[in-house]
This record gives sequence, C-alpha cells and structure tokens, in this order.
Amino acid sequence: MVRRIFGLESEYGFVFCNKSRKAYPPERALEFLFQGILMNSWSRDAFLPNGARVYQDTGSHPEYSTPECDRVRDVIIHDKAGERILSRAVDFAFDHLHEEGVDGSLFVLKNNTDAAGNSYGCHENYLIDRNVTFWRLSRTLIPFFVTRQIFAGAGGLVPDGEGRVMFVLSPRALHIREKISCSTTSSRPIINTRDEPHADPQKYRRLHIIVGDSNMSEVSNYLKIGATALVLQVIEEGGLHDRMSIEDPIRAIREISMDPTLTRKVRLEGGRELTAIEIQREYLDSVQAFLDKEGSIPAVSQEILSLWDRALTDLEKDPSRLGREFDWVIKHRTLESYRSRKGLEWSDPILAMVDYQYHDVHLKRGLYNIMVHNGLVERMVEEAEIVEAMVKPPQTTRAKLRGEHIRQAIDQHRSFTVDWTYMRLNDPPQETVHWSDPFRHWEN
Repeated sequence: MVRRIFGLESEYGFVFCNKSRKAYPPERALEFLFQGILMNSWSRDAFLPNGARVYQDTGSHPEYSTPECDRVRDVIIHDKAGERILSRAVDFAFDHLHEEGVDGSLFVLKNNTDAAGNSYGCHENYLIDRNVTFWRLSRTLIPFFVTRQIFAGAGGLVPDGEGRVMFVLSPRALHIREKISCSTTSSRPIINTRDEPHADPQKYRRLHIIVGDSNMSEVSNYLKIGATALVLQVIEEGGLHDRMSIEDPIRAIREISMDPTLTRKVRLEGGRELTAIEIQREYLDSVQAFLDKEGSIPAVSQEILSLWDRALTDLEKDPSRLGREFDWVIKHRTLESYRSRKGLEWSDPILAMVDYQYHDVHLKRGLYNIMVHNGLVERMVEEAEIVEAMVKPPQTTRAKLRGEHIRQAIDQHRSFTVDWTYMRLNDPPQETVHWSDPFRHWEN
C-alpha cells in the first residue's frame, strides 16, 4: 500500500443526568470531563502528548482527532486510544461531581444520532495527490461511499416518519443531503470540499469525508479505512475511471441504509440496477485487477483485499456470519435476540437504551466493551497497544515531534502554543518550530 497520512475525527455524544434536587449546570460537568483529559487544565481545546487533539465542538460535545498515522492499523489503535482517554475522563468527572455533592451520571457515547434528531459522526481524513482532479475523484468515489455502509455502517434504530421504528445500516446516511458541498452541518454531503492539507498545498489535498458512521468495531473501522485507501491509490495511479455513476445518490444512500436484507437495487445513470453488494464487488474486482497488473501486492494491501472479499461474500450469503466483526451485524443480532426473548416491538424504549449502551465508551459499562471483555467480538489490535497510544504518538509521522514537544513543555511547566504544523514556547516567547511535512518524524 502506498504510504499515506490518515486520521479520524470522532464526535462524541455527551449526556449528564442530574439526580440531585439542586440545579447543576451540564456545562460544569463538561468542564470536569475536559479536566480529566488534560489534568490541571481547564482548556476545552488542546493537543495531547500522544499527538492527538481534543476539543469542545459545536453543540457542547467532545471531539477527538487522532494524530497523523501512516498505517491503517495505527489509525485503529489511536482511535481506540481516544475512547479510552474519554472513558478515564468520565471517571474523573464523576468523582469530582461526587465531591461537590452532586448525585448524577455522565455518559460519553461514540454514536451517530440522538433522540432529538441531531447527527454527529466520524470524519475521515486522507492526504491525497493534488494532481488528481477533484471532479474525477468525486465522480469515482460517490458510488463507493454510497454503498460502503454495508460493512462500515454502525447500525441503529431510527423513526421512520410514520410513528414506527426501523433498524438501519447507517444512521448517518439518513442525514446526508447533497452529493458535494463545503458544509458539514446544514447540508451534509457525500463528498466534502474542505481542503486544509496541513501540508504542502502544491503537492497534497486533504480529502475530508463526513458521510460515514463512528464505529466501535475495530474490524469495521479497519475495512472502512483500508478499502478507501486502496480505492484512492488506484485512482491516483490512473485506474478506476468513472463508469458506475448512480442516478440519484442521495436517494440511494438512504434506501440502502433502510434495507438490512441487502437486496435493494439502485439505478445507475446508464440504466443498470445493482445492489450495494454488487457495486462494492465491482470496486473490489477493479482494485484487485489494477494492483495485480502492478506486480506483487504488499501484505497489508492483500490482507485488506481478502477481508473485503470475505465480507462481501458473507453479506451476500448470510450476514449473520459477520456477527462478531461488523458493527451493524453485531448490533442487529443483539437487538433482535433481546427483542425476541422479551417479546418487544422495535419501538420499545428498552431497545433504544440498548442501542445507546452499545456506544458507551466506558470500559466497564459500555455494551460493546463488555462484549470485548467476554470475547464475543473479534479484535484487530492488542489492548496493550491502545494503552500505549494514550500517551505515545505514532513514531513514523510528525505526530512524534509534536508529542515529544508537548510532553517536555508540560514536564517543565512551560506555556506553549501548538497546532498541527507548528509549536511555540510562550514564556518567554521563542522561535516557532514548524513541521509542515506530515511524513517527517525527525528534526533537522
């Protein structure tokens, strides 16, 4: 696989339930959460010693951005490290609320929608070649992103507009409004035009993808990022020309999401009708054929291709085969089992609670994490790697430099200003250190 810079930005839901008789502002509880992330600081926007960034996003909820990674596996590790950091911060906040005499509960959820109809999800970032025309890139990628939810969807229960509740593959898909747009809130697009490469703009563009769900499953995340990276590589190298444009992508992304049977066909501009599995299979076959022509396929690329192929085969034959690996299948199995056992309707509030609990990042309370502890889901990484990533940045990108500078400044009690591409000590003011090349992990 071509070396590339990857990163994920995960928007987390924040819930504070005050059980005390006295009023207590949720903002205060959120302050304690952020203090638990960066000890001895009340900042709500900070870079951490592991090279990541955490901040309060619009809507008063936390967002965690992984450091720059150049391996797909590292993205998975550092995304999970963000969950662990927030889980630890929940315990810190709860203890301080208790000290203030507040009887309440805190929840941080890595989910995609809330009961009020708001959507907050996962933003993927890929550094790509500036020479690829954005028009060709977009036209080629839209069918891929519309159908990718069959293995990358987080699954969820949503109202159908007629007073009923249905299970969908991707809650995020129902909030997509346009094919291409610069907006990230009012008119969420399949392809976002934001272009802040945090690198040499003459060489690179940052592809900012907001169409996908946040995933708890390491396998879902791995294939989501890995398959996308391979598709981008083939596009950059001249393959995968537009030949599968969907007639109405916005309608298609919703219809696919609302069909857990995976049999719904969508119409292409040329008149053909294909299922999401068939469209993904065409992408897979094209990528495989292109890479075969290039010669020996690297082990990591072959691992992703094999997982992609097996996922599509199992989704077509029997999705339940993936009930230990992919989020929407795990969740559908769990909810359906509970619903059948208790004789519940899909609209029962208990099922909605189970849906939310799946995404609770707390290690001892979150349903997905309990499944991990009990060996009920497959993993891609070791827990020790995640724990290390909570304090240590990737060692092969500029995140290494950022993390080391931040750690030393904190240890020496120095005031500093830091961003993705620079850092400066403020007391007394010193020369700004720039690191514009995200691939460089050593100092000149």
